[in-house]
Amino acid sequence: MTTPKAVPPAPPLLIADGLRKTYRLPGGDSLAAADDVSFTLPTGGSVGIVGESGSGKTTVARMLVGLVRPDAGTISVDGRDRTAGRRRGRGARLARAREIQMVFQDPYLSLDPRLTARQCLATSLSLHGATDVDGRIEELLDRVGLGSREAAARPHEMSGGQQQRLAIARALAVDPRVLVLDEAVAALDVSIQSQILRLLVDIREDTGLALVFISHDLAVVQHVTDETVVMRRGTVVEQGPTERLLSAPENEYTRLLLASVPRRGWDPAAAVRARRTAAAGGARH
Repeated sequence: MTTPKAVPPAPPLLIADGLRKTYRLPGGDSLAAADDVSFTLPTGGSVGIVGESGSGKTTVARMLVGLVRPDAGTISVDGRDRTAGRRRGRGARLARAREIQMVFQDPYLSLDPRLTARQCLATSLSLHGATDVDGRIEELLDRVGLGSREAAARPHEMSGGQQQRLAIARALAVDPRVLVLDEAVAALDVSIQSQILRLLVDIREDTGLALVFISHDLAVVQHVTDETVVMRRGTVVEQGPTERLLSAPENEYTRLLLASVPRRGWDPAAAVRARRTAAAGGARH
């Protein structure tokens, strides 16, 4: 009897390897906003990048989508290196945009205030050469839970949650392989946060879209990610399965982030003690 050959695992969809970005400060000093950041993302997977302000997580997000060019390291999607020179020309830029799309923290600033939701989606679809634009618009609006009333509204006539739903729909319009969400629910109240997170989970399950979720809040990340990367001062201090990080964190800084999340039985004094311990550990290193 022939033993069936084991099927090798599929290669990662996205590989970030050794990313580094340094900024020159006034006075000649330099700041490493990201230093040797590496992680992988499988097709349909979801990874969280967490840390406090100044940890470097947004710099990583901007490198992924091409808004910031890394000083070192590579980013590849489906084996294609996105950092090996810049492909010139409109077609090349659009092709890169279709690989990775980004949703920002403040959707209002990223939306054209002159366009209705329907016009916003039509513009994006037309730019990328979509056919049956009207049908695709209806599909996208339905996907993110926006109706005919919201379709005719401009950003200032929509709530924050509706604006974020539109921003997600616009990102989905080009059928990206990866969606990067930079603090995408941080500005929303708790009930709307829950709705948007549920929406993202549903989209991922239905379409196989891979997610990179940038957040300062581990309580948010646990709902939408399989793996988590914890950053502090530009470096990765811990990474692994989200469930393991939440239940048995190995790094003092990760424990600090968990202790800072308000929940039933939460002890603010414990959060203060964890911060002092983490600060002492950072001073020793």
